[in-house]
Amino acid sequence: MISPDFNFNILTRDLSHYLENQVKVGLFGSGVGLSLVLGFSAAYTCYYLLSVAKKPQLISGGKKFYHFLTEQCPVVSETYYPTFWCWESRIQTLLRPFVTAKPGVVYRNELIKAADGGQISLDWFDNDDSLSHPDPAARPTILLLPGLTGTSRESYILHMVQQSRDLGYRCVVFNNRGVSGETLLTPRTYCAANTEDLETVIEHIRRTNEAAPIMAAGVSMGGMMLANYLGRQGRKTCLKGVIVFSVGWDVFECTASLEKPLDRFIFNSYLTSCLQASVHRHRPVLEKCYDIDHVMKAKTIREFDERFTSIMFGYPTIDHYYHDASPVHKLKSVQVPMLCLNAADDVFSPSHAIPVEAVKQNPNLAMLITCHGGHIGFLEGLWPRQSTYMDRVFKQFTKAVIEQGSGLQDLS
Repeated sequence: MISPDFNFNILTRDLSHYLENQVKVGLFGSGVGLSLVLGFSAAYTCYYLLSVAKKPQLISGGKKFYHFLTEQCPVVSETYYPTFWCWESRIQTLLRPFVTAKPGVVYRNELIKAADGGQISLDWFDNDDSLSHPDPAARPTILLLPGLTGTSRESYILHMVQQSRDLGYRCVVFNNRGVSGETLLTPRTYCAANTEDLETVIEHIRRTNEAAPIMAAGVSMGGMMLANYLGRQGRKTCLKGVIVFSVGWDVFECTASLEKPLDRFIFNSYLTSCLQASVHRHRPVLEKCYDIDHVMKAKTIREFDERFTSIMFGYPTIDHYYHDASPVHKLKSVQVPMLCLNAADDVFSPSHAIPVEAVKQNPNLAMLITCHGGHIGFLEGLWPRQSTYMDRVFKQFTKAVIEQGSGLQDLS
C-alpha cells in the first residue's frame, strides 16, 4: 500500500517541476522568477490583510443608537475588504462609475413648482410590484439626493433604488434644478447651504402619501444638504431617519484638499467644467442676472462658487457661503437618527475634518469611518460590479429604520 504522505510528496514534487518548466519569469531562470512572484504575492497579501482590510470605526453620541446599529446593521461591525487591486482612494473614486453595473430602473418623472416660480424634477420609482408593502398609500418612501452634478441616473443612486426595490419600498430622487434635462424657468440653481427646494420636496412627498413613513439618503453634496436641512428643522421634520455618504463636513477643508496639485488636476478641474457646462446649458435665463463670461473662466470650484453660487444666494463673500454650507456647524441641532459613512482616505472630505467630537455630543448621530473607500467608492469583492460596502450599509440601515424604528425613539 502506498501511504498518503508519499502521494502528497510526489504531487508536490511534480507540481513544482511543472511550474518551474511552464512559468518563464525571473532574472536567472524560472525558479527564481517563480519565487519572486510567490514572495511578492505573499507580501502583498500580508500587507493587505494587516493594513488595508480593517473593521470600520463606529462612533455614536449615545449608547442606544450605538447598540441599535450593532444589533440591526451587522455590516457596521464587519471587516471592510476593499477590492484588493484598487483599494487606493483616488482609484476607488475614479473607477466606481465605470466598474459598477447600472441596474435597469424605469422612473416616473414629476415636475413640481417652487415658491419662486421655478420647477423641481422628481423621479419616482413606485415599486407597484412590492409584495411586502402592497398598499401604495402606506408603502415606505425613500428620498434620494445625488451629489454635486449628479442625477437619478448615477450608478450609486440606481443601486440604492435597487436595494429599496428588494425591500419593497418606493423611491423618489430629488434632482437639483437644471441638472436632469428640465428647463430652468428662473435664474436660480442650487447649493448645499440653501434647503428651500428640499423642504418643498419633502412636504410634497408627505402630502402625496400621508400614511407612508419617509426616510432619506444623501450622497456627497446631497448629504450636505440633508444634514443642513436637519440642523435647521430640528424636530419639525417628518423624516424617520437619514443616512448620508461621503459628506464634506467643512467646506473650507474640502476645497483646500481639492486644491492640492494632484487632486486639482484629477478632480477639481473636471467638476468645475461640469458645473460650467450646466450653467452654459441655461445661459439664456442666467445671463440676465450674472456675468456668465466671468463664471466660465473659473478654474476651480472655489472660483466658480465665488463668481456664481455665493452671488446667486445672496452671500456677501465666499467665506460666508462656505461657513453656512458646512454641516459641521449644525450637527448639534439634528433631532432625528442620522448615520454618516465616510472614508478616512477621502480627498473630498479629509479625515481631520470629520466631526467625530461633534457626533459624540449628539445622541441622534452616528459616524461610521472606514480606512479606505475614497469618495463614493467603497468597492469590495474581486470584481465589484454589483453591490458595494456603501450599498450594504444603506440597505441594512434603511430596513432597520423602517421596520425596527421603535428602537430609535427617545434617543436623547
